[in-house]
Amino acid sequence: MYTKLLFELSKEGREGHPLPEIDVPEKEITSLIPKEHLREKSADLPQLAENEIVRHFVELSTLNHHVDKSFYPLGSCTMKYNPKINEQVAALPGFARLHPEQPLQKAQGALQLMYELQEYLKEISGFTGITLQPAAGAQGELTGLLLMKKYHQMKGRNREFILVPDSAHGTNPASAAISGFKIKTVRSTASGLVDLDDLKAKTDENAAGIMLTNPSTLGIFETQLKEIRRIMDEVDALMYMDGANLNALFGIVRPADTGFDVMHINLHKSFSTPHGGGGPGSGPVAVNDKLKEFLPVPVIDKDGEQFVLKEDLPNSIGKVHSFFGNFAIFVRAYIYLRIVGNKGLPEISKHAIVNANYLKAKLKDIFEIQYPAPTMHEFVVSAENQKKRGAKALDIAKRLLDFGMHPPTIYFPLIVKEALMIEPSESESKEMLDAFVKIMLQINREIDDNLEVVTGAPHNTPVRRLDEAGAVKKLNINYFKHRQ
Repeated sequence: MYTKLLFELSKEGREGHPLPEIDVPEKEITSLIPKEHLREKSADLPQLAENEIVRHFVELSTLNHHVDKSFYPLGSCTMKYNPKINEQVAALPGFARLHPEQPLQKAQGALQLMYELQEYLKEISGFTGITLQPAAGAQGELTGLLLMKKYHQMKGRNREFILVPDSAHGTNPASAAISGFKIKTVRSTASGLVDLDDLKAKTDENAAGIMLTNPSTLGIFETQLKEIRRIMDEVDALMYMDGANLNALFGIVRPADTGFDVMHINLHKSFSTPHGGGGPGSGPVAVNDKLKEFLPVPVIDKDGEQFVLKEDLPNSIGKVHSFFGNFAIFVRAYIYLRIVGNKGLPEISKHAIVNANYLKAKLKDIFEIQYPAPTMHEFVVSAENQKKRGAKALDIAKRLLDFGMHPPTIYFPLIVKEALMIEPSESESKEMLDAFVKIMLQINREIDDNLEVVTGAPHNTPVRRLDEAGAVKKLNINYFKHRQ
C-alpha cells in the first residue's frame, strides 16, 4: 500500500486557502530581516484544494496506530485514553491564542490554572515545591539532577556520581551523564528489589544521590525505601524518584512521604494528555524543603488575589524551558484532575493495578515470569520459551500488529531476557483485555503450527517489517533528495 505525498498530489494553480496580500512595505521587511535570510524565490510548497488536504490527512490517520483506535499496552508509558473534553477546553481561544508575552494582569486565568494545577500536584505527591517548566520526563530528570547538584554545591562539595538501579529507565543514566555525573549501577535482587548490600558497597562521600523508579520498571513496588533512605542519609545524599509510573500510586502512596527528595511527574502519561512520537509532553518537578530555593524561575505564586511570576530566587538554577512550559498540556491535565477529583484518583490506580494483574494471571502459563513478586500497574514477562521454539519477542510484537493492537514495550527492562513489558492502564475494559489474551494465545500456538506467519509478521499493516538497523545507519527522510 502506498499513499502519495502532498507534493505528488500537487497541481499547479490549485488553492486551498487564499492568503491576504502582504501589506508591509518591502523596505520595512528588509530592515527587519537580514537579507541573507530572505528567500530569493518562493517556497516549493504543494498546491491542493482544501478537500484534498483533509482527505490526505484523514487517510494517514487511519493508517497510524493510536490510543483512539485500539489497545495500546505500552509498558512504562501509560498510554491511557484521552478524554475529548480535554482537547475542547485546551482549544478555547482564551487559552489557545494567549501570547506568552501577554501582560500578567491580562493572563490571570491561565496563571490561576497553572497555580491550581501545581497545588494539586503537590498534594498528590506530598512535596512542598514544584516547577511546571520541564517539557518532558527526560527534561524533568535533568532539572531534578541539576537541583541535586546545586544542593551539594551550596554545601561546598562536588559530588561525582549518581546511583542507578539496573532496572532503571534508560533516560536515568543519560540524564545523569548530561548533568555531569558519573553513574554507578546497582544490582537488583532475585525478587526485583534494590540489592541493599550492593548499594551500601557503592555508596560513599562522592554520591550525590540515587535515582529510583517506584514502582520499578518491573512493576514491583520498592519496599526497602526506609533502608535506602538511611544509607543515603549517612552521606547526605538525595533520593530522586522517576515518576513515570505514578499512575499506580494515586491516593495510595505519596512519594514525599516515603523518603524521596525530588521527583518528576509525567503529565502526558499520568494525566491523560496525548503523547508519542516525540511529544507533546510535560514533566513538572516536585521537591521538598531541601531543594525549594533552587527551583527554576519564574515560580508561579499568589500575591493576595493576583497570580504572579516570582523571579527573586537568588539560588535558582535558572530557566530550563522557554517561557513557562507546555501550557496546552497543563490545561488538559488540569481538566482531567478536576473531573476525576479526590475520590476518582485512587480508583484510577486501583483499576490499573487490577487490570495489570488480571492480564498477568492470564498469561503466566504461556510466558515465563522471571521476577514473580507481586506487581502493580504493569508487569514483565519473558519470551525466552518462545525464542527457543523459533520466535523472539520482536516477532511476537510484530505479529500483534496484524490483529490491530499495538505491541507492548519489548526488550526492556534489560534485566529480563526477551522482555515483554505490558501496561493496560485503567482505561481498558475486561472485554478488551480478554481479546488481547486471546490473540497472545493464538500467536503462541502459531509458533508451533506455522512459525513463518509469526517470524514474517506483520502481514496486514501499511508498512511491512523494516530493516531497523539499516534505517538507523542510512536514514534519509528528505523527499526532495529522493525526487531528484
